Parts: sequence; C-alpha cells; structure tokens
Amino acid sequence: MSINSLKKKFPRKDIPKTPFYVSIAGNIGVGKSMITTMVGEVFGWRMFYEPVINNPYLEDYYQDMKRWSFHLQVYFLSKRFEVQKQILDQPGSAIQDRTIYEDVEIFAPTLYRRDCMDNRDYENYREIFRNMSAFLQPPDLIIYLSCRPQTALDRIQQRARNCESDIPLEFLEDLHAAYEDWIERAPALCPVRTIDTEAINLRDDAQAQIDLLQMIQDLHHEKHKGNI
Repeated sequence: MSINSLKKKFPRKDIPKTPFYVSIAGNIGVGKSMITTMVGEVFGWRMFYEPVINNPYLEDYYQDMKRWSFHLQVYFLSKRFEVQKQILDQPGSAIQDRTIYEDVEIFAPTLYRRDCMDNRDYENYREIFRNMSAFLQPPDLIIYLSCRPQTALDRIQQRARNCESDIPLEFLEDLHAAYEDWIERAPALCPVRTIDTEAINLRDDAQAQIDLLQMIQDLHHEKHKGNI
C-alpha cells in the first residue's frame, strides 16, 4: 500500500501527542530502513537511520574486519549515542533504524568471537558503553525483524551496496545467533514485538503494513493514557 493510502488510514489527528520512541532491530539486510521510513512518514515522526552513507570506516571494514572492527564499532556507538541525545532533547516521537544496544549485544561480541577484535579493544569498547549507559533511555518499543541468514544475504545482494558485496554468509549466521539470544533478554529493557519477515511481507502486503501500524498506534495510545 502507498504511503499516502496508509496516511489516510492513520490520520495524524488520531496520533497521541505523548512522545513515543520506537527502534527497529534486526540483522543486516532484513528491511529495517524500509519500515523506519514507512512508520515515520505515516505518523509524521522524526526518522533516524543507521550511519551508512558517508561512513568513513565501512568500506575498509568490509575489506579487513580485523583491522577496522574496533574503529567502526566506536564510530557507530558515538553516532547512536548522538541520536539518543537528539531523541531525548527534542520534542515529539521518533523511530530509529537499529538500537544502540545491538552494537554492544550483537556486533561487538560477534566480532570478538570471530577474532576480529582483540581482548584489549573489546574490553575498552564495553567500558565506553558502560559509561554511556547511565545516560540512555530505552525505547518504548523494539520491533525485531527476523529472517534466515540466507534470506538476509539475498536481500543484501538485491540492494547492491558496493561496500556490502563481500559479506560472507557465515558472518550473517553468527549475527543471527547473537540476535536470537539477545531478543530473549531484550524484554527486560522494554516491550518487544517480533516479526518474521519471511512469513509476513511488510514490503508488499497492505494488511501486514496496516497491522504493524495499528499495533504501534495502540501501544502509543496506552502510553498516552498512562501519562494523562
């Protein structure tokens, strides 16, 4: 369904004024940016995307993960902390492509286990996050988009970003395992909803899009009522 059609089904006059903060979580290639754009445009929320464009480390990282993993992870951590400040300091609701928690729970541990980050850098990285964590506010909702690693690889190849052309399936498999472990623990942080993007086609299925937007709006209304 087009964005304009979805906007008619979810008029902004029906959207609560209480700020609501949603993060879209999931493996590389699962479709986070597409959902971020849809939700942000329909509800009129601020949209925050993963810093891929003009990222000074990403291309080097995919060529030599062991050399550049620590640099890239610190860069992502810094940028996502910056986004957290913007979300909290500015009024209104927001939706974010990938959470700061995925950096420390998924990517850094996976790179460490794959010997792409040594113990000294890994502990330094975790110490940076621990120092930041006191200033973080969890999202009101995490939407975890899941798919098989092979499906993620197929989607990565379809979108054809040059820097991602050599991502190995084994890396996506390791990330997937880390996600499946983390998402069991994530509800301690905030409410979580999981969507199997192989069973539910959020790109083309109009009813699936409506169901997702309705779920977000319902949770937003619950928060709004709790703040009255």
